[in-house]
Amino acid sequence: MKKRWLGLIALAMSAVVGLSGCSPEMIGYYTGQFGTPDSVKAEAADEFAVSETAEAPVAEEVSEEPEFEGPRDVVVLFTSDIHCGVNQNFSLVGLKAVRDALEKKGALTLLVDDGDAIQGEALGTITTGEAIIDLMNAMDYDIAIPGNHEFDYGMDRFFELVDRAKFPYISCNFNKEGELVFDPYIIKEIGDYKIGFVGVTTPETLTSSTPKYFQDKDGNYVYGFFQDETGQGVYDAVQSAVDAARADGADYVFVMGHVGNEAECEPWTYADIISNTNGIDAFMDGHSHDTDHVVMKNKDGEDVPRQACGTKLNGIGYVRISAEDGAVTAGLYSWVNSDITAPELFGFDNEIAAALSEETDVLNEELGKVVAKTAQTLTIYDPEAVDENGQPIRIVRRAETNLGDLCADAIRDQLGTDIALMNGGGARANIEAGDITLNDMMKVQPFGNMESAVLATGQQILDALEWGARAVPEELGGFMQVSGLTYEIHTYIESSCTSDENGMFTGVDGEYRVKNVMVGDEPLDLEKTYSVGCIDYILFNNGDGYTMFSDCEVLLDSIKIDNQGTIDYITGTLGGVVGEEYANPYGQGRIVAVEEAP
Repeated sequence: MKKRWLGLIALAMSAVVGLSGCSPEMIGYYTGQFGTPDSVKAEAADEFAVSETAEAPVAEEVSEEPEFEGPRDVVVLFTSDIHCGVNQNFSLVGLKAVRDALEKKGALTLLVDDGDAIQGEALGTITTGEAIIDLMNAMDYDIAIPGNHEFDYGMDRFFELVDRAKFPYISCNFNKEGELVFDPYIIKEIGDYKIGFVGVTTPETLTSSTPKYFQDKDGNYVYGFFQDETGQGVYDAVQSAVDAARADGADYVFVMGHVGNEAECEPWTYADIISNTNGIDAFMDGHSHDTDHVVMKNKDGEDVPRQACGTKLNGIGYVRISAEDGAVTAGLYSWVNSDITAPELFGFDNEIAAALSEETDVLNEELGKVVAKTAQTLTIYDPEAVDENGQPIRIVRRAETNLGDLCADAIRDQLGTDIALMNGGGARANIEAGDITLNDMMKVQPFGNMESAVLATGQQILDALEWGARAVPEELGGFMQVSGLTYEIHTYIESSCTSDENGMFTGVDGEYRVKNVMVGDEPLDLEKTYSVGCIDYILFNNGDGYTMFSDCEVLLDSIKIDNQGTIDYITGTLGGVVGEEYANPYGQGRIVAVEEAP
């Protein structure tokens, strides 16, 4: 019999209450979270919670698996939007401990990922995703689907990583010239059940990754996601896969989605898909980094639970099939204490810890070098508000922040342009007050985009601002942080931006909601030409659907990587310290939302 480590979360809990009186659903409660369903909170309320000062138990090694008689619960654990945060929050070590704890209590488990695992921090960037795939192999993942950022290293590299994975990728809508690239579903037999898993990825991928990766050399799209203006192409693809899985003998069908809940993803959000299909028993979702638990009706009026699990392993989603009555429930194990990880708190030490250490130790030494300092936290989040699950609210994709100002200023300074634009989706993490390390900067700007510049008319600049503001007050990755100009967004005016079936900007057919654009002290002149600094993703590759710069004269082509440009701005122009001019987390008043008509 193979040896394995006991689940250390279960061991930690047994030290104070005994395993017989503590269900795995309470793991989140014991780690200090406050985003679990009410039923979990109620179950845990009378138990004794492990404190941060509790002494962690020593791992036991056993030579045999425990034996269980009779029906056993099946628990599908799922992750999404890890974005290379493999040693944060729960971390992969804690994820392994959670799975071990469930199995020690008798559950049969599967582990799946809903995309955006391989990109987001230096470990992914430097190894172009390979280190993350190797760690997922070590974790024994059972299935994965591509998220939009799985494609960020190019299509050839994506397929190399798929071949390296020891688990299958599935997708019912990722296609090449109409032919599916992967199997639309897979059936896993576990316990007494055959479970069908269907994968679906947002068509917004075409603009939120790099559009040219999905095109041939002539700029024609050869890869797609069955996108259309109505969403019907995606609904049909999901329904076809669900029906096929049922016909193939599936007792249950779970959708693995990377579609999210953001306005920019309509008409392909989880709500759009569930309400236009039937036969789905549970929807495990990612992409929007939320942790929402929702139960909604499908097109036949039947309840379907949808669960998301956050980002950077601050949540582990689950779908459970009860051995007692076969009922399906979905929920979340949540970790929201950003000051300490689960392995640090409980002293977890399993085989994944060694694999993780091997991948990160040498890299972390180099990345830990201090390159600058900041007198205040530079943020992508609202500094005060949290959502109903206690998670920070990201605002950089819909409002000005001091980090957005800093990154845009860096582009304008380094390129010497009249103005600079910085897409909010390109700023991925806070920089805390104090020392700034190389790792901090790579977390903020992990994509390796190149700073570039073009000559653009005032009209093209206005169109870019309007396109970026079309979703406000909702989030949009293409929302524009700016330098060298200011503008107002009149949110009471509905956006009249138009786009093609691939999500590319085609024009504005009504009143502009962006008004009173000022370049320095002068109003934006629609006929005048300005030098515009930005990243190649936006200017040359139609990233986030920006097409208005396609025919502009190129001034500077790929001068330097964006994170290096920001470092050079801080260490050079700012003298190594981000000062009081960036003290206000809401920025310097460059972007003003006007909610009512004058």
